Amino acid sequence: EPFVADEYIERLAWRTPGGGSRGGEAFDPKRLLEEFVNHIQELQVMDERIQRKVEKLEQQCQKEAKEFAKKVQELQKSNQVAFQHFQELDEHISYVATKVCHLGDQLEGVNTPRQRAVEAQKLMKYFNEFLDGELKSDVFTNSEKIKEAADIIQKLHLIAQELPFDSLMGFCSSPHSSAGKYHDLECQLIQEFTNAQRRGEISRMREVAAVLLHFKGYSHCVDVYIKQCQEGAFLRNDVFEDAAILCQRVNKQVGEVFSNPETVLAKLIQNIFEVKLQSYVKDQLEEHRKSDAEQYLKNLYDLYTRTTNLSSKLMEFNLGTDKQTFLSKLIKSIFISYLENYIEVEIGYLKTRSAMILQRYYDSKNHQKRSIGTGGIQDLKERIRQRTNLPLGPSIDTHGETFLSQEVVVNLLQETKQAFERCHRLSDPSDLPKNAFRIFSMLVEFLCTEHIDYALETGLAGIPSSDSRSANLYFLDVVHQANTIFHLFDKQFNDHLMPLISSSPKLSECLQKKKDIIEQMEVKLDMGIDTLNCMIGQMKHILAAEQKKTDFKPEDENNVLIQYTNACVKVCGYVRKQVEKIRHSMDGKNVDTVLMELGVRFHRLIYEHLQQYSYSCMGGMLAICDVAEYRKCAKDFKIPLVLQLFDTLHALCNLLVVAPDNLKQVCSGEQLANLDKNILHSFVQLRADYRSARLARHFS
Repeated sequence: EPFVADEYIERLAWRTPGGGSRGGEAFDPKRLLEEFVNHIQELQVMDERIQRKVEKLEQQCQKEAKEFAKKVQELQKSNQVAFQHFQELDEHISYVATKVCHLGDQLEGVNTPRQRAVEAQKLMKYFNEFLDGELKSDVFTNSEKIKEAADIIQKLHLIAQELPFDSLMGFCSSPHSSAGKYHDLECQLIQEFTNAQRRGEISRMREVAAVLLHFKGYSHCVDVYIKQCQEGAFLRNDVFEDAAILCQRVNKQVGEVFSNPETVLAKLIQNIFEVKLQSYVKDQLEEHRKSDAEQYLKNLYDLYTRTTNLSSKLMEFNLGTDKQTFLSKLIKSIFISYLENYIEVEIGYLKTRSAMILQRYYDSKNHQKRSIGTGGIQDLKERIRQRTNLPLGPSIDTHGETFLSQEVVVNLLQETKQAFERCHRLSDPSDLPKNAFRIFSMLVEFLCTEHIDYALETGLAGIPSSDSRSANLYFLDVVHQANTIFHLFDKQFNDHLMPLISSSPKLSECLQKKKDIIEQMEVKLDMGIDTLNCMIGQMKHILAAEQKKTDFKPEDENNVLIQYTNACVKVCGYVRKQVEKIRHSMDGKNVDTVLMELGVRFHRLIYEHLQQYSYSCMGGMLAICDVAEYRKCAKDFKIPLVLQLFDTLHALCNLLVVAPDNLKQVCSGEQLANLDKNILHSFVQLRADYRSARLARHFS
């Protein structure tokens, strides 16, 4: 512990008798002083003794330091001597090594020809045995030395090929010629490889394959390996999955057996494609090729897809430099005979299937399709002109049937969607846009022309004439369904056709065809404007049946209890239903366009209707109430022009009840100031009191 003087003095005083209050003893300073003096003397003695010891140790340390320095100097001298000896030894070793290398080169120069001479002597000996026809050497008779025998036979076979023709014929005629032994040994090696493969002895397979590498039968060895690899590999129904598993297993093993694993694996894959897969594809497709086009196309698409998926998995393996081209050629070799005429089969099936779907629908409706006009856009526009300027012929009663079916449309679009998917997968990239356009043309023909266009034509023919009492306006239902269907058609155009043609010249052709279809349908929808004539005709029938002359010229002026006439109530109810139906059947700007046309015609009808009657004062008030109700109905159109027309008509009706003195003031009002004076005069003439001189004078 560190020395603390104060604590040391305290302990010393505490141990001294009389130095403190311990045990009740009195304090004795003399004894304490005496104890301090004695203790100081002891410390001085101890200090002197320790000092002497320190000096002695210092002297000893200095002596040992000198001895150590002397020893280090001696070691340095010894190290220098040893280093000199090491350099001398290194030089001597280098000299000896040079001599040894030179001697080795001389020995090798002598030994190599000697070894070659020995090898040549052995080969000559073996060659003589073949010439004599007696194979006595142990290497030929001992089956365990087949590797050494194979090496000898290979060399003899090469020598025999260099002999002159006469000597070669004599040598080959020997009963035990090297050629025969070459063939026998080759067969033995292949059999040995086969047995080793069956036993699963990879090391023995690798050894035999290395020996056979220099033989002509090496390729046969590879063939045997490929054949045995496939034994028991294709036991399930899924030949593609079996092939993938087999190649995965062989890929791990082939590198341990052969020196060129990528070539062997590529040959295995080629064998699987050209034998197993080609046979399987042929069995699956030929069964339905002529009898069932639908199943044939489904099988072709499925098989081609699974084959390309298998090819993608095989891309992970090392098959050489250009494995993409290699696998593509294998796939093409299997499917080329089926892909050449694929699009013809596709179009033929699509045409038959689409026609069957439509015919089945019309048969379910007990409907016999009639021929419709097939002219172009200009012909349609001419038909519009004729229908709007000439009275309509007799209409066809469709019994409320639109002849449009969501189920039919979904089926047609589904068939076309599958056709687009098959086209994308099975078509050559250069033919893809052209083939996709042909499929699109089929969709246009059967969905747009044969179904939607036919329904529009039938709907147009079913529109009643304007003077008909029939209120069945089913054409709006046709418009609604046709609009919905065309949205589905447009979605498939964007989702499935556009990706196939987006970067080809066929894009503009498809867009133009689609534009022509839209324009053709819009023209036919425009022809449906006759529906508005029917609506106006129904309103005329209601007004003619319900409106009475006494409504606006009651016999008892003081006993009128109704707010508006019964004809007004029924017309407004009918108009509101038609407005709602139009909104439900159309979308976009078409709604506003049709409602504006209907609103203008509605206003013209009411305007002309009101001018057929003479109005008393109370009758005029009732006419104003009717027009107010008509104006309220016009608000449902949400068309500013229509509402403005009825506001003006309401202002005109005020001329029927205003006091004669105020006529000029009312006519100069904001709503009537811009109207032709003849219009104002025509309304004033409807007043029952018009012929009075006072009224005529005020209006003049």
